[in-house]
Amino acid sequence: MMASSSRTRRFFYSTCTTGIYQLALFLSGLIVPRVMLVFYSSEINGLVNSITQFITYFNLVEAGLAGATVYALYKPLADNDYDEVSAIVVASKRFYFYAGFAFLALISLLALSYPFLIDVLSLSKLEVGLLVFVLGSSSILEFFTLAKYRALLSADQKTYVISIASTVHVILNTVLIYALSPLHLNIVFLRTIALLSIFARTAILVIYVRKKYMRINFNAPAKMNALNKRWDAMYMQILGAIHTGAPIVILTTVVKDLLLVSVFSVYNMITAGLHGVMSIFSSGLSASFGDVIVRKQDNILKETYQEFEVLYIGIITIVYSIAMVVIMPFIKLYTSGITDVNYYRPIVGFLIILNAFLFHLKSPQAMMLIAAGLYKESRIQTTIQGGLMVVLGVLFGYIWKIEGVLIASIISNVYRDIDLLFFIPHNVTHLPVGFTLKRWGWSIICFAIVVGVFGCINVTITSYLSWALWSIIVGLFALITVLSAILVFDRAPFLGLLKRLKGALFNK
Repeated sequence: MMASSSRTRRFFYSTCTTGIYQLALFLSGLIVPRVMLVFYSSEINGLVNSITQFITYFNLVEAGLAGATVYALYKPLADNDYDEVSAIVVASKRFYFYAGFAFLALISLLALSYPFLIDVLSLSKLEVGLLVFVLGSSSILEFFTLAKYRALLSADQKTYVISIASTVHVILNTVLIYALSPLHLNIVFLRTIALLSIFARTAILVIYVRKKYMRINFNAPAKMNALNKRWDAMYMQILGAIHTGAPIVILTTVVKDLLLVSVFSVYNMITAGLHGVMSIFSSGLSASFGDVIVRKQDNILKETYQEFEVLYIGIITIVYSIAMVVIMPFIKLYTSGITDVNYYRPIVGFLIILNAFLFHLKSPQAMMLIAAGLYKESRIQTTIQGGLMVVLGVLFGYIWKIEGVLIASIISNVYRDIDLLFFIPHNVTHLPVGFTLKRWGWSIICFAIVVGVFGCINVTITSYLSWALWSIIVGLFALITVLSAILVFDRAPFLGLLKRLKGALFNK
C-alpha cells in the first residue's frame, strides 16, 4: 500500500511540474512561430521546421537506448541495488557517447547537403548550412551531457526534475528569440544566441543527480548486456518517428514547397501543444506501471490501469472536441496580417484534429507496451503502421498535398488503434477488450455531440479574449457531457481514481 501511495504521489508531482513545463512549451510554440512569421517570413518558418524535423530523425541514433535503460533500471531501483544501477548507468553513458558522435556526423552531412536539396530565396547556401548545424547543436549537447541523467530520473519516477529543468530552458530560449527578433538579426545569429539557454537545463540536471544519487558510481564497470532490449526498442522508436515526422519530410522532399511546410507547421503547432497537454496526465506513469509489472502486482495493475484509461480517454475527449470547434477561429487570429500564403484551410483543421484524437485514443495501451518492454513482440504491427504512413503519405501527399498526408496518417492511426485494442489486454493487462471498447464508444459519441452542437452555432471571434471566452463555453459543455458519460458507464474506476488521489495527497 505504501508503494502504491508513493507512486500516486510521484504521479501528482510529475503531473503538476509537467503541466507547468507544457504550458511554457505551449506558449513558446505560439510565440516563436508568430515571431518568425512577422519578423522573418513563412519561408524561414518553413525552413526552420523542415530542418528541425530532419534533426528529429537524426536523434534516432539513440533510438531505443532511453527506453531500454529505463526498463533495465526498474528492478535494481526497486531492490535498491545500486551496484547494478551504477553498471547500467555507465553502460548507458557509453552508448550515448557513441550515439553522440554518430549524430554529429549526420548533422555535418546534412549541413553540407541540405542547402543543395531545397531552394531558399532569403538565405545563402552557407547560411542554410550553418543554420542546420546551429539547430542541431542542442541535441549534440544532450547526447554528451544530459541523456543518461534523463533515463535515470525517468526510471526512478522523478520526471518532475526533468520538467523543472526543461521549463527553465524553454522560458530562456523563448525570451531570447522574442526580445532579439525585432532587431532583425540574421536568423543564424539569432538561433546561436538562443542556443545558450540549453546550459541552464544542463546545470540543473547535473547538480541534482550528483547530489541525490551519491550511491551511484559513475566509474563502475559497464554492464552492456543489461541494455539488450535496446535494438527492439530502437526499431519501434524509429518507426514511430517516421510516422509522426513524415508529413513535414514529405512536404519538403516530395511536394517541395516550404510555404506548405509553414502552413502545416502552424496547424501542427496546435496539435503539438495539445499533445503536451495530454502528456501532463501520463508523465512518469510508464515507469510507475513498469514498477508494478516487475513486482508482479497483477490486481493493482488491472485496477490502476482502468482508472487511468477512464481519466485519459475522458480528457482527450474534452480537449479535442474543444479543439475541433475553436481551431479555425484561432488560425484566423494567429495568421492575421500574414499574406505570403493562405493559412485559413478548414479541411486541414478538421483532419489534423481528427488525426490527433485518433492518435491519442491508443495512448494508454501504447504506454503499457513500453512499461512492459514488449518492443520485439509488437514489431510487425509497428512496421505496418509506419509503412501505411510512408506509402500512403507519399501517394496522397503528391495528389492532395497537406490534406493527403493527413488522410494517410489517419488511416495508419486507425490501424494501430485497432491493433493495440486487442494486443494489450492479451499480453499485459488481461482485461476484457470490451472495457476499452466501451470507453471508446462513449468518447466518440461525446466528441460528436460537442462538435455537432457548437458546429451549428455561428459566432464572430474578433480577438483572443473573445476566442478564449468561446473556448471556455465549449469546454464547460464538453466537461459536463464527458462527466455524465463517465458516471453512467465507468463510475467505479472514476471513483476509485478520486479515492486514490485523495489518499496519496492527504494521508501520511
